[in-house]
Amino acid sequence: MTGTGEAVATGVPGARGKQGSGAAGSGAAGLPRHGLDRATFRAVAAARGGPEAVRLLRAGQLSKRALLLLALRRTAPQDEGYREAYRAVRELQRADRARWEEVLLRPELDAWAADCLRALALDRAAPLDGLGEFLRAGAGPALVLECEGLRWTPVIDHLGPRRVDYGRPPDGPLSAAELGRWEDQLARAWEVLVHRHRRHAEAVAACVAVVVPLRPAPGGEAVSAAARRAYGAVAASLPAEPVLLALALVHEFLHVQLGALLDLVPLHRPNGPAVYHAPWRPDRRPAGALLQGTYAHLGVASFWAAEVAAGVSEPARAEREFACWRAHTLAAARTLLECGELTASGREFTEELARSVRELGV
Repeated sequence: MTGTGEAVATGVPGARGKQGSGAAGSGAAGLPRHGLDRATFRAVAAARGGPEAVRLLRAGQLSKRALLLLALRRTAPQDEGYREAYRAVRELQRADRARWEEVLLRPELDAWAADCLRALALDRAAPLDGLGEFLRAGAGPALVLECEGLRWTPVIDHLGPRRVDYGRPPDGPLSAAELGRWEDQLARAWEVLVHRHRRHAEAVAACVAVVVPLRPAPGGEAVSAAARRAYGAVAASLPAEPVLLALALVHEFLHVQLGALLDLVPLHRPNGPAVYHAPWRPDRRPAGALLQGTYAHLGVASFWAAEVAAGVSEPARAEREFACWRAHTLAAARTLLECGELTASGREFTEELARSVRELGV
């Protein structure tokens, strides 16, 4: 997927950096190459990258999706409907940059484009009319949440064409009463994040644009999820209390952030047959999945550490959860560092992750 003057690409190149970050400058035919400088890379590994890291990773996602659309244009040149929609995307990029970014960053677009390319490669029919649908459909009304000067404007997507599999059945369409309950609980969770987890709140506000309601587990337990090809979206069912919804937002945001980083910097070799113990699961996991879980649980450990320090949650529960997730995350990080499947950047990332977890106990 090399670019030409036909490409719809971002104009935000990555900053210069050393190992662990992508090169600066332009890639093929002038398309930007995205990367993170060393300090930002290490801050992301410690879950402290904040809005600046989100901005860099978001730019990478824009170029990735632009390249996917260009690849479809070249793979199906005779499809008149797609050609017209692609032309409209290019015109939108010139005329209304904000709307162009909104279209390209719809969480479903990445998975839709990849599915279309896969189908075309197998000489199967592909739903290429989807691009026109993304152009016509807006993201829906956003919920405006503001606390102590920090604003978050997520869309509760209980109606959209969910082409992304979150591994759990979605909940919706919601009734007015159900939607109201979601709005109330998200507002309460946002207050928890802003008051006690400001650093995480700033990153969530910069990245997460869509919340997808899920049905609870069959036993009624709350669930949450993120999808590798759904940047900017988290999915969850409503837990029993706002603090647990705030925790789910942090946990799933870190999955989303790591997925965006992996699109720029390989941290592990492609998953092979080897699987490893994950302290929080009964089944063993390949290295890539273990890295995802370890990174997300860094967020869980840091969340409970802040709850302990704030002294506002049930003290015994907060201390118990913190001790549990700190130990689990450190054990998983050791497994990753010993498995031999991490790249040099992956080792640096995991070492910084583990250092950050150890500091939580100081």
